[in-house]
Amino acid sequence: MAEKAEEVYDLLNKQINEELYSAYLYLTFADYYDERGLKGYANWYMVQVQEELAHAKILRRFLLDHDYSVKMFAIAEPDLEFDSDLAPLKAGLAHEKHITDCINKCYSAAAGIADWRTVKLLDWYIQEQGEEETNASDLIKDYELFGTSPQGLYALDQSYLNRTFVAPTMAM
Repeated sequence: MAEKAEEVYDLLNKQINEELYSAYLYLTFADYYDERGLKGYANWYMVQVQEELAHAKILRRFLLDHDYSVKMFAIAEPDLEFDSDLAPLKAGLAHEKHITDCINKCYSAAAGIADWRTVKLLDWYIQEQGEEETNASDLIKDYELFGTSPQGLYALDQSYLNRTFVAPTMAM
């Protein structure tokens, strides 16, 4: 059983790297939008950066609290180039779906060995990923509906300036 728990904790440790990569990726999205003068979209993704870092910190704390040594891995360089303002939004949704798959693998491994403390932690991540995918999808829908005209893009951009980071809270 201990060896199986170690495998689950290894997956969670890898998930820390996935979350840090997400922050790194979304920082490149924010840079793209800042360079385009779309400060609201840049803000939206800077808030996303903070969320992803918070997700990594939660996993780190969980592992440390369960006497598992956290290992930091190299963060890959994002290799995306964008040819439109819609491209980062679509890349964001694809990435969130990838993260959902990663969380599901962690969940499946934990449930498979009846590691209910980890399952409880991952219940929150499952719900969070549902919200992340919905937000990413909504950004695309909003852009497709309203962002193709300069006035619509300006209005969306202005609305995204209002997004602020709220640190996640979990009942553990």
